[in-house]
Amino acid sequence: MQTALPQRDDGVVDVVTSTAIVADLVENVTKGRARVTSLMPPGADPHSYEPTLRDVRNIANADIAFTNGLLLEDNAFMRTIETNTRPETEVIHLAENASSYGINYIPLVENVSLDTIWLGLRVRGNGANLGANKQTDVKLSATGMRVNQITSENSVGAEEKPAPTMQKPQMAGFLTSTFGQAEIYFNSKDGFQANDNYKNDTAILPADAHTHMSWAFSAPGIYQVDFKAELSADALGKTKTIGSATVTFAVGVNAHGIPGKTTVLDHGHQDITVNLEQGRIVIEGDSTDQQAGIPHSSAATYDPETTVIAVPNKSLQRIPGEPQFRFLGKAGEETYLLPQAVLGKHVHGEIDPHLWHNVSNVIAYVELIRDELIKKDPAGARIYSENAQAYIVELNELDTYMREKITDIPPQNRHLVTTHDGYGYLGAAYNLHIAGFVTPNPAIEPSARDLIALTRTLQNLQVKAVFLEPNLSMRANNLTQVAQRLDVQICTIYGDTFDEKVDSYIKLMRFNADSLHQCLTGNEGK
Repeated sequence: MQTALPQRDDGVVDVVTSTAIVADLVENVTKGRARVTSLMPPGADPHSYEPTLRDVRNIANADIAFTNGLLLEDNAFMRTIETNTRPETEVIHLAENASSYGINYIPLVENVSLDTIWLGLRVRGNGANLGANKQTDVKLSATGMRVNQITSENSVGAEEKPAPTMQKPQMAGFLTSTFGQAEIYFNSKDGFQANDNYKNDTAILPADAHTHMSWAFSAPGIYQVDFKAELSADALGKTKTIGSATVTFAVGVNAHGIPGKTTVLDHGHQDITVNLEQGRIVIEGDSTDQQAGIPHSSAATYDPETTVIAVPNKSLQRIPGEPQFRFLGKAGEETYLLPQAVLGKHVHGEIDPHLWHNVSNVIAYVELIRDELIKKDPAGARIYSENAQAYIVELNELDTYMREKITDIPPQNRHLVTTHDGYGYLGAAYNLHIAGFVTPNPAIEPSARDLIALTRTLQNLQVKAVFLEPNLSMRANNLTQVAQRLDVQICTIYGDTFDEKVDSYIKLMRFNADSLHQCLTGNEGK
C-alpha cells in the first residue's frame, strides 16, 4: 500500500478508501496509476474506528473516495468523509452501488433466533378431482411421534440413546394471534389419540389456503412426526383420506448425515402442504438455492421421506411467564422455537454489509471501482480495464479454491462458530453452516441466553473448532472459555481487516479457506 499522502496539485489521481480491504481492491485496479490511501490502518475495526486529523486532511485532498457502506463503517466516520470531501469529489459506497453488477445481498436479521426456516401449513389445489367443493375443508392431523435424543457422546450414525439429564422431548405447533393468544394445532404432551380421531391435534384449512405458525421442541434430538390428511365430511357424510407422511426435524443437532435424508431445509419459507391434485403430503416452498435470499421465491417441492427440517441451536428460547404458554412447559424452561414467518424477516429491511466474504461480490466491487476510476481519469481507461480484468481472473481462481477447500470438509463438520455475526456471505456462497456466534455485533456484550445457546451449539453439533479474529481475540473471552471448557479447538479466521501476516484480500480468503479446512477436517480423533 502506498505511503505517500494525497496531494492537491501534483497531477496524480488521489484515492482514499475507508478500509484496508477496499484499498487493496483499488490498488489491484490502479497498479500505480493512482495514489491509494486507506484511512483505517490494518487491524482497525471498521465498526468503531474514529477518524484522526490526518484522516480529515487526506479526505480533503482526495479526488475520489471508496467505502464499503451499508453501515459497516461507524456513522461518525462516514460523516467525516461526506463533510470533508471537496464538492467535485465522488464518494462511492461499493456495497450500495454495485447492485447492477450482480451483487448477492443477504438480509440482516436483528433477532437471530428468528433467522430460521419459517414453516407453515398449506393446502394446494381445490380438490375438485376428489369430489371437494367450496364448503369442503382439509383436516391435517398429527398422529404419532418418535424421537431419538442424541447426547454429546454420540452423533448421527452412531448409537443413539437418550440423555438422562434432558427434558422429555415434546413437540407443539401453534399460531400466535395479534394479541399474543396461542391457538394450539398440535401438542404431543397429551399424546396423539386415535380414539378421538385426533381432534385435539388437527389443523383445519379450506382449499387453496395457507397459514403461518410456530413450532416448539422441548429437547434436542431427531423428531419424526406422522401426519395424516383428510377431506372433511362430504355430501355422503364420510371423510376421505388423502394421504400420510412423516416429517423429520433435526432439533439442536446436526441435520446433515441422517440416513436417507438428502435435503436439509434450514432457511426460507416452507410449508407442510396437502397437495389435493396429487393426493399426498409434501413440503413446499423456497428452492434450496434461493434460501439465503429473500423469502417467497419460486416454489419447489420436497419429499418428506428424503428431507429434514433443521431447528438450530440459535432458536433456543425461554418459555414466557404468561399463562397462555403453559402448554409449552414451565416458565423459564428452554424450548427450541421456529417462529411464525410474519415475526421474522418480513419486518427487516437491513442488509448484511460483509459482502466481501463471497468472492463473486468482490468481482462486482472491482468492476464498479474500474468504471468509477475511468470516469474520474479517462486517460487511464485502458490501464484500469486491463488491470481489473487480470485481477478478476485471480478472483475467479480464488473462488474455485474456496469451493474446493470447503467442499472437501465433511458436510457434518461444516459448522462455523465465531465471535460475532459477520460470515453470512461466506456460509451462503460456499455451503458452510453458520452454527453460532457469541453476539450479533462485536460491540455488544453477550446475554445469558447468548452463552446458553453457544454452549448448546458446541455440544449438540459436535463442533470441531471455533474461530477467532486476531483483532478481536482480546474481547473473545466468552467464546474462548466455553470452547476450552468443552475441549473444542480454537482456530483463526480473518474478518474485515489485515495484519502483518495477511495483508491482501486474496491472502485473507485463502487463509480462511485453509484454516476452515484444517480445523474442521483434521480433528476426527477428538
